Amino acid sequence: MHGLKRGSVAIVGVAESDLGLCAPGTQVVDLMAQATMRALDDCGLKLSDIDGIFTATTQMRMSSLALKEYLGIDPKYQDNTQIGGSSFMSHVGHAMLAIEHGLCEVALITYGSTQKSVSRALASPREFNAYETPYDPFIPPTAYAMAAARHMHQYGTTREQLAQVAVAARQWALLNPVAWEKKPLTVEEVLSSRMASYPLTVRDCCLVTDGGGAIILTSAKRAKELKKKPAYVLGVGEALSHANISSMPDLTVTAASRSGPQAYKMAGLKPSDMDVAMLYDAFTINTILFLEDLGFCPKGEGGHFIENGAIAPGGKFAVNTNGGGLSYCHPGMYGLFLLIEAARQIRGECGDRQVSNCEHALAHGNGGVLSSQATVILGASPD
Repeated sequence: MHGLKRGSVAIVGVAESDLGLCAPGTQVVDLMAQATMRALDDCGLKLSDIDGIFTATTQMRMSSLALKEYLGIDPKYQDNTQIGGSSFMSHVGHAMLAIEHGLCEVALITYGSTQKSVSRALASPREFNAYETPYDPFIPPTAYAMAAARHMHQYGTTREQLAQVAVAARQWALLNPVAWEKKPLTVEEVLSSRMASYPLTVRDCCLVTDGGGAIILTSAKRAKELKKKPAYVLGVGEALSHANISSMPDLTVTAASRSGPQAYKMAGLKPSDMDVAMLYDAFTINTILFLEDLGFCPKGEGGHFIENGAIAPGGKFAVNTNGGGLSYCHPGMYGLFLLIEAARQIRGECGDRQVSNCEHALAHGNGGVLSSQATVILGASPD
């Protein structure tokens, strides 16, 4: 985003709400508030310190109003930008602008979903599309399956390679105490699972869980005064491609190929400088596409890049260390959880899954059906 200053703002507080399956009667705003209070405790700020709120949900039309009322605060600035699961990376850039220009001092970005409790269909209802709905696609799996099938046809990517993405995510999840999935997973189990939309089985698809999260940002100057190590925002970028999968210009190239370079340029860094990548893995093909489009490997080589446990614990490059949307949690729109884990990796708080000497972390969000892409680069130092 033009005009933003590298390292001027930092993430100072992060937290999840309760995850998995929430108690009966739990509302989306309950999860937002729970995560918010935990994030405040994480950084040592008070509820009254928050003067900017940024939210996006599928279950409330005016989520910033609902959250403001629920928390009993009077923010000077708010943002309800909704571009799917990448909304929260977009919010980071918007919060930087707001803080840099004095529109607010302490920004809260938060999200909540009860999609497991109320059903995914009710939590994220499909909009009618005159060009696709008559064909009755199973959206979103069918859309991502189209991208996977095209990638397989064009580059020779195999179902086994897709399955290895899910296996790596599960291995990371086994190191995360709050991850939903607790059992080991094999390539054979992924391949033999019920087909969702060819070539994707249910194990190639993300979880359906309840949950919420929150991150708190403030100026780099104020961040130094708080109780946790800041995770400085070094780079941000976002790009829009299409709304409907039938309008995607190239099923094998996402707008991450534009949002990534924006973030790298602002940060003054390159893909090889990243110590960990948190990539929105709603489906196994996502990880492969984003590794390519964000410059970690050439286009078409993502399948080979992830082979032999390369992105699993102990591999050559740490990807989705919390277990990802495939095995940790996926409450509808997952992007905020990528930022939470990236910040924790910068802080060195991830225990058995901690990446050693983590100086730079990339968090990449995806929205819709490979529709919106947004990239954030965090660093241990603002310089």
